[in-house]
Amino acid sequence: MPTGEPQWKFMHPYRQMMTMLKLHCQVCAGPARTSLGFIFLAGPKDHDSTASTIHTNQPPVCAKHARVAAALCPHLEKNPMVFLAQSAPLYGVSGVVYGHSARSGVHVVARPDHALPFHHPNIRTVLASQLIRRLSSFRPVDMGELMRELPPVA
Repeated sequence: MPTGEPQWKFMHPYRQMMTMLKLHCQVCAGPARTSLGFIFLAGPKDHDSTASTIHTNQPPVCAKHARVAAALCPHLEKNPMVFLAQSAPLYGVSGVVYGHSARSGVHVVARPDHALPFHHPNIRTVLASQLIRRLSSFRPVDMGELMRELPPVA
């Protein structure tokens, strides 16, 4: 279980990987599925809410911690975009692509500014820093609507 004060800007890579793999809450590391689906939060300018697919490196949050995360995470500006996803399959990773040559040894080949899907030809040479999930079956809502629709949490 996590201890200490949250460092909202810095998510440990292993914690990010484990919460993304298990679809657990990024705050408490418990299961994140709610009666409405999975709750994914994003900054108010991070995504186009009308897009049919969204790629996210942010693990979901559970019903108990959705409001806390929205209020305390500076990136969310107390006005997050909320995506209620019915499914969120793993898509790929973000990271650095490395190569190797006899002349220069191991060296950086590329620093992509977008997620690389698992089927990308360079995926075997990526040093991944974060897992990415694809949201394609989701409904955008605001925090007020989310709080009205969620059953009370103990």
